[in-house]
Amino acid sequence: MKIKITYKKLGKEKVHGLAWSDGEIYIDSRLKGRKHLEILIHEVAHLLWTEADEDTIVEKSITLTKILWKEGYRRVDNSKHLPLQDGSK
Repeated sequence: MKIKITYKKLGKEKVHGLAWSDGEIYIDSRLKGRKHLEILIHEVAHLLWTEADEDTIVEKSITLTKILWKEGYRRVDNSKHLPLQDGSK
């Protein structure tokens, strides 16, 4: 599945993020740091595990966020010099 992420203010929608079944995700452009990571994981999880209920998605996204944040992952490096396990960049 191809996922497209778009950043825009979502104040009118009263949400931090939205995921659509066509693979499009909207993330509130004002989010920073750990909250941005949490919402990004949360919305991607909706697309990957469509059968999961909201409480499960929240629980899993918070767990992943805490682990990744504790391990020092931050939104800094956008280089694509090393491919992922499937060979994609």
